[in-house]
Amino acid sequence: MADGSARLVVSVHDVAPASADETARWCADADALGIPVSLLVIPGPWRGMCLDDTPDFASQLQKRRAGGDEIVAHGWAHAAGPEGSALRRTVGRLVARGAAEFAALDEYQAGERISAGRAVMSRAGLATTGFTPPGWLASPAAERALRRAGFTHTTNHFGVKDLRSGRLHRGFALSHRPGGGWTEQFGEAMFSRVAQRNAARGGLVRLALHPDDLRQPGLRDTTLRTIERALAAGATATTYDAVVAR
Repeated sequence: MADGSARLVVSVHDVAPASADETARWCADADALGIPVSLLVIPGPWRGMCLDDTPDFASQLQKRRAGGDEIVAHGWAHAAGPEGSALRRTVGRLVARGAAEFAALDEYQAGERISAGRAVMSRAGLATTGFTPPGWLASPAAERALRRAGFTHTTNHFGVKDLRSGRLHRGFALSHRPGGGWTEQFGEAMFSRVAQRNAARGGLVRLALHPDDLRQPGLRDTTLRTIERALAAGATATTYDAVVAR
């Protein structure tokens, strides 16, 4: 039986003008469940569009934050480049399907992208001190660049990290693997099972929702049922910045 200490963070990934409809769908589901979400915003060019070019979309995100959601920077352009060793690039392709933008950057390279992203976010009225690298992968040098730039928290596969103290609030990131086949089915089963177990144990439950999840029949329903079960097991819905503040 949970003791009420369990926390649930639902993060909506790849928030950008190109995914505005999918973002709105996930946010509507969150509103129906009465929970806040952490919105992971791609500030640079992604799928042919950029946050700088869509003031109406930025305004919608401002309203979401005013209503209790968190805004988090999500890399720059959400695409890995040629930087780093072959091993790091290979790991990034396997884990993040080519999106591991910060996995192999040195401090200068990371700093340039962080600075560009912060400028766009600031112009959009979405300045933030939270950062989640695409694929939850950031090199040690990139993490140093985040700290130097004044970010207070970041996330990886294993938890939420306070960049000021170095403390890691442990909680594995759970997400679907859309694409059909056994990997999608296995991921869907683990998504629900692990989340409910962690909630019952009083842990940190992290559910990551992506735009492409909505293209696969059943994944949205599994997600909503998982959230409901985590809440029923005693988890309190919160955001990444609130986890670190606590």
